[in-house]
Amino acid sequence: MSVKRSAFSVIKSSLNQKPISRTAISCSGLDALCLQCQNLKLFNQILCQMISTGLIKDTYAASRILKFSTDSPFIHVDYSRKIFTNIENSNGFIWNTMLRAFVQGNRAQDSILLYKSMLKNGFLCIDNYTYPILIQGCSLSFSEFEGREMHDHVVKMGYGDDVYVVNNLINMYSVCGQVGDARKVFDGSPVLDLVSWNSMLAGYVIGGSVEEAKLFYAQMPRRNVIASNSIIVLLGKSGKVSEARQLFNEMEEKDLVSWTALISCYEQNEMYEEALDVFLTMCKDGITVDEVIIVAVLSACSHLLGFRIGTLVHSLVIKIGFESYVNLQNALIHMYSRCGDALAAEKLFSTSSFLDIISWNSMISGYIKCGLVEKARELFDGMPEKDVVSWSSMISGYAQHGKFSETLALFHDMQREGVKPDETTLVSVVSACTQLAALDQGKWVDAYIRKNGLKVNIILGTTIIDMYMKCGSVENAKEVFYGMEEKGVSSWNALILGLAMNGQVERSLEMFEEMKKYGAVPNEITFVAVLGACRHMGLVKEGRQYFDSMVKEYNIEPNIKHYGCLVDLLGRSGLLKEAEELIDTMPMAPDVATWGALLGACKKHGEKEMGERIGRKLIELQPEHDGFHVLLSNIYASKGNWANVMEIRGIMTRQGVVKTPGCRMIEVNGVVHEFLAGDKSHPRIDEIEMMLEEMIRRLKRLGYAPGTSEVLLDIDEEEKETNLFRHSEKLAIAFGLIATSAPTPLRIIKNLRICSD
Repeated sequence: MSVKRSAFSVIKSSLNQKPISRTAISCSGLDALCLQCQNLKLFNQILCQMISTGLIKDTYAASRILKFSTDSPFIHVDYSRKIFTNIENSNGFIWNTMLRAFVQGNRAQDSILLYKSMLKNGFLCIDNYTYPILIQGCSLSFSEFEGREMHDHVVKMGYGDDVYVVNNLINMYSVCGQVGDARKVFDGSPVLDLVSWNSMLAGYVIGGSVEEAKLFYAQMPRRNVIASNSIIVLLGKSGKVSEARQLFNEMEEKDLVSWTALISCYEQNEMYEEALDVFLTMCKDGITVDEVIIVAVLSACSHLLGFRIGTLVHSLVIKIGFESYVNLQNALIHMYSRCGDALAAEKLFSTSSFLDIISWNSMISGYIKCGLVEKARELFDGMPEKDVVSWSSMISGYAQHGKFSETLALFHDMQREGVKPDETTLVSVVSACTQLAALDQGKWVDAYIRKNGLKVNIILGTTIIDMYMKCGSVENAKEVFYGMEEKGVSSWNALILGLAMNGQVERSLEMFEEMKKYGAVPNEITFVAVLGACRHMGLVKEGRQYFDSMVKEYNIEPNIKHYGCLVDLLGRSGLLKEAEELIDTMPMAPDVATWGALLGACKKHGEKEMGERIGRKLIELQPEHDGFHVLLSNIYASKGNWANVMEIRGIMTRQGVVKTPGCRMIEVNGVVHEFLAGDKSHPRIDEIEMMLEEMIRRLKRLGYAPGTSEVLLDIDEEEKETNLFRHSEKLAIAFGLIATSAPTPLRIIKNLRICSD
């Protein structure tokens, strides 16, 4: 409304402005004056002169000034409408000019309203140019209902045989997803030209109807380069790359769009080397490239980590003068970031005078890709404007780099700013809740999704199931699983593994059978989950059967993880010799995780000789792994071999291997508290120690004796008990007991294995 008022006031004031000269303006001089007009002030002077001299009443002159007004970027469409309403002797050209202005200004509804006033005017100004303009408006705004009404009027007014009208109707139905109706218009038209055929073909391309498009293309009386390019684009989107290449090779005439379509075809189908080959052929043939091609080529370089080719393309961009194109700047920033050159990306970003929000987001993602999370946050905080991608990139970056507390804190900031998260953001937030065992916050996210009616896709649903399972909330996980409209194999995998993790092994294996009935085909990860379930309960016979069924029933070759699961299953069950034989007969070289599983089993079952042998081997394979050094040290300590213990500890010191400290976390009232062994930093440490003493008193009355075998140091028993007393798990339990009321479950997450004490 304010725009309209300002437009009206400008016209009103223009009547009082000083004329350009005392010489009366003429029709012949009007066009010359308009050519010189570069701003609204000068335009108002011309308009004022026309009004004061009465030239505005001349239909031709009025049509010229209105046409200039609607074509000028510095004149608002509402201003042009005011001029239009004050023209006394309108004709069809004037009405169509105003209709076209509304359509070009993306105001299709205003063009419809103006058309209705034309009908009230007795159809006098409607001609064969009117309906194409209106139909274009319906196409641009995807207004199928109004488009059908226009079609009815076209028939009633007798313009159904006009090829320009027909072509626009075909396009309108196509973009509105009604390809069948577009074909009816095409088949029913007595007049067709090449544009008609191309428009109908474009309809099939828009609708993704590959076979219909190919058949229609074959029936075309004359195939021009536009038609061939359309088919190449469609074949590329449909993954029919070889057909697209064959058609490209058969084309007698190729233009820049043809080359662009083929390069994009390869790039979309992850055939990046082929995309670069076509680009190099273009360059050798001396064909001029454009911005679209270079963006696709830079995308291929990014995926191939082709830094050298990417820099050559960058040089080409500078040579041909495209460096100011913001889309290219963004593609270059992305390419350098993906290739690990954050400095080059940063230089581009900081020196560019053409930046948009995508530029900022690309640079943030680039910093995160290169591990520079703090720099990404600094840039994020300095953004002039943030969108959901900005927030999502930063939140995901924190989650990817293990900064889970920061992930949740930034998500809360996002909520305060009123920015609605997308699925990517929520996946990162739920993952952070999982890592922190922040069940209350995870539940809040789940409730937020339900309350706001957000679509839970397979990835998000699976992440929520995993979070609930790892926090011990099996029923919540099952509720999410059964509430998902679409379940992927990953969803079933999360449920099967989660049930096993929570001790419901029988139910876990039942879900595996149910998965097969549902029609979901198990994959490699499914069998890791199933073997993991068998491992939790020591189901050796069943584990062997599932392992064999992978190849026999599903033609899945077991990978290193499957062998590792089976080795762990055998080792936990005390079948250490069989586990070692399995490692020796594996078709691939065993990794340290597989040997580590057997080493852990040796420690558990007191097989000290085998454990010592495997431990030495593991330290040679991975000298920087603290866990293997500690396990071997503990095996020596359990034998009372303190000299070897000191040797291993000496090796750790010399090689700079530091034992990862045990860390436990517990969530209370939505806040995650972290404890390390012997920790005294918690603000409620005095209460925690009092609760620890009470716990030990009660446990000892019930017959508890500290499992000091876990404290494998050459110290007396009393000192060992003192070490166990301040174990990080016990600190977390004690805090949970004083900070919550019964019967609240205490959920504690660990970074290492649970202490058997």
